[in-house]
Amino acid sequence: MTTVSDADVEVREGTYGEKVIAVEPGGAEFIPLQERHGRPLQLFWTWTSPNMEFATIFVGVLAVAAFGLGFWEAALAAVLGSALGGITQGILSTRGPQFGVPQMVLSRLGFGYWGNILPAGLNAVTAGIGWFAVNSVSGALALNTLTHLPQVLCLLIIVVVQIVVAFLGYNLIHVFERYAFPVLAIIFLIASGVILAKAHPAASHATIPGGFLITFGATFGYAVGWNPYAADYTRYFKPDTSKVAIAWWSGFGLFLSCALLEIVGAAAGTAVKDSGVFLGSNPTGAFTGLLPSVLADFTLLAIALGAVAANALNIYSGAISFTALGFKLPLALRRALAALVFGAIGFFLAWSGLSDAGTKYDNFLLIIAYWIAPWLAVVFCDQILRRQAPDQIEHLLFDRKYANWAGPVAMAVGAGVSIWLFANQTEYLGVVPRHAAAVGDLTFEVGFVLTAAIYLSWRLIADRAARRALTTRAHADQV
Repeated sequence: MTTVSDADVEVREGTYGEKVIAVEPGGAEFIPLQERHGRPLQLFWTWTSPNMEFATIFVGVLAVAAFGLGFWEAALAAVLGSALGGITQGILSTRGPQFGVPQMVLSRLGFGYWGNILPAGLNAVTAGIGWFAVNSVSGALALNTLTHLPQVLCLLIIVVVQIVVAFLGYNLIHVFERYAFPVLAIIFLIASGVILAKAHPAASHATIPGGFLITFGATFGYAVGWNPYAADYTRYFKPDTSKVAIAWWSGFGLFLSCALLEIVGAAAGTAVKDSGVFLGSNPTGAFTGLLPSVLADFTLLAIALGAVAANALNIYSGAISFTALGFKLPLALRRALAALVFGAIGFFLAWSGLSDAGTKYDNFLLIIAYWIAPWLAVVFCDQILRRQAPDQIEHLLFDRKYANWAGPVAMAVGAGVSIWLFANQTEYLGVVPRHAAAVGDLTFEVGFVLTAAIYLSWRLIADRAARRALTTRAHADQV
């Protein structure tokens, strides 16, 4: 997409440019060419800084403390899950500059304008409220451990800072991630070295049935949780920006930060005699307890900063997804106001999650993978099948009459059937793991394959019928 060739295309109003301390106007509309700026390298810290936090570390901790994996098994699951999520992140990020719209507007191609309410609505809730609450908890616990202030007050401080960054918008988020990156990288690299030195990779362990596949699902769920935001942070780039550079810096930044800190989390789980202490009321404090006091204090500050770095993206993209639902909101600050609302709701959800954080977090990660994998199947299959010119695609993105019910139906069936059969978590145990626990959790894998099969079959049959109808009509006209 290089021009706005259709009067129906919704163009973001106002001027924003490269101003940092200014509220970004609009919501999920097309970004005009004169507003385009940025370079691919900034995606490295944009997707590294948000994962330099305890929520990432805790994924690795869960592999050892909850699922009973050994260090090397946990490390392998972290690398595989993070690599898969990083690859898809890179691919999705490349389409932002071409079309100049957020990821959940591009999603309309595979789901239709109103059918897209399914994934956009899910992302608005899981990003703007769910992920926001998860990371707010880890940041609040870190601040509480450091300052000994009441947990609720610590949570309020973290939430207010996050909302301010997300309220102002795109430019401030990129700048915040850039300057947070060196601070987070230095502190976490030093802390990681200390933790890895104390690890016991050969420590005895008792893996629960299917523990590796459950961990793989959780690590994939963590990395792939960023996928529905991918184009949100590249849509301001110029259309001729290198796709290779975009894919590399976004995918590599996501993979590196997730894999490294999840491996550190697994190492921390082996560094204590009873790794179950990490599943107590303050897992953040249990982790920093392995560090020298001065380094522990700096790490707690970094964890709080990392939570802000993550949630600035979560609440921003949650608000973008909400505006992508298609409801008319005439206010120029509609995205910014949506961010405020999501932040307020997320605060109360985080407050309720200050207890029993471990179990709730594990379930949340798996649920993320359950719906994003089928969504990815539709997005990628549609991209493979679509043969339309960019200007035709441009029109479809904002055409309220455009329908593609193959997408929402395939996703709903794929996710529903895979959850029913293969989900493996404390809130629900699927039919297969109930009778054969060793299969672990294959929900996202089955959900992806099943959704892809349904979508491809539906579209191929529908396209063949449409071509046959055109041929018949042409023949009748000739007669």
